[in-house]
Amino acid sequence: MSGKDLSNTSRTNWAALEAMDDEGIDYSDIPPLTEEFFEKATLRIPASQAQQLVQIEPDVLKWFQAHGGEYKALINSILRHYIESQDEQPAV
Repeated sequence: MSGKDLSNTSRTNWAALEAMDDEGIDYSDIPPLTEEFFEKATLRIPASQAQQLVQIEPDVLKWFQAHGGEYKALINSILRHYIESQDEQPAV
């Protein structure tokens, strides 16, 4: 890449773009997604996020969310307490 390429600035009118609502966007040049597309599609989760991926049943998640805005911290606290209580118990 040349130095000239780095000096180019975007000619995008960002203010106008941010002010546009979804209905104002022209999608006519984008082909529709077909069933065949979804049959071949693969969900890819970045490795950093995949390490933290835990499936929580919807009713359990709702219960935690109903007990405060910091429900993720509450879940972690309860899991940590459980781990610590297991470490204190003698092995069977």
